[in-house]
Amino acid sequence: MAAAEGRLVAEGRASLAAFLLGASVAALPLLARAGLQGRAALALHVAGINALLLLLYRPPLYKIAIRACFLGFAFGCGLLLSLGQSSWKHFGWYMCSLSLFHYSEYLVTAINNPRSLSLDSFLLNHSFEYNLAALSSWIEFTVENFIYPEMKQITWLSTVGLLMVIFGDCLRKAAMLTAGSNFNHIVQNEKSDTHTLVTSGVYGWFRHPSYVGWFYWSIGTQVLLCNPVCVVGYTLASWRFFRERIEEEEFTLIHFFGEEYLEYKKEVPSGLPFIKGVKVEL
Repeated sequence: MAAAEGRLVAEGRASLAAFLLGASVAALPLLARAGLQGRAALALHVAGINALLLLLYRPPLYKIAIRACFLGFAFGCGLLLSLGQSSWKHFGWYMCSLSLFHYSEYLVTAINNPRSLSLDSFLLNHSFEYNLAALSSWIEFTVENFIYPEMKQITWLSTVGLLMVIFGDCLRKAAMLTAGSNFNHIVQNEKSDTHTLVTSGVYGWFRHPSYVGWFYWSIGTQVLLCNPVCVVGYTLASWRFFRERIEEEEFTLIHFFGEEYLEYKKEVPSGLPFIKGVKVEL
């Protein structure tokens, strides 16, 4: 048991070190001042970090490190865009938000529930629909930025989106930390000996705070990007996904906890608009 816990701790530490190494791409302007320009500096940076990861880690840690490094690299590139004054500035905010969301999913799981930790904890392969939605938002931003760049520089609107993103992600991580080992990215069909019903903290506000956080985070990313089409699309798709997910999960929770969960369900709302959860016939 101690060896397994040590291995999982090592996974979390490896991911954090790799994320920070990837994020160091934000220091590229310093390399440029030293005489290395553009692509040469970027190529040297990427090659150097990958070589370092290969030296430091062997599978399976390398598989973890390379994913965390990729997310750190995206975060660092987002910082560089954010500091600029081009029409892509707010896309930099988005890159930072997206990469930090996915990396923090892994890190919080490593801290909170290492028994369930896996490569899937990054949520990079969440689903085909999720990846398609992300691609659609990038295409919309690029096309609209090319046609009407001023549309992508509405700073007050992007700031509202950024605040939604921060609120949503903080709420989700608070839910994960509050639930502890009870939290899992996959709906559980069998109750473990340590599985308890969590009703304190943010679970006293909403029955499904992690879903509430993700819902507003996802919509916030599109408000941040000033993507009118994807704002509507993300809202409808996310609402439908979480309605179905909550109903599926509540069937399981009622099976696990019976009357205890039904009483909790009466007192605490789901947290998502017009979603009441599974209907129980008395």
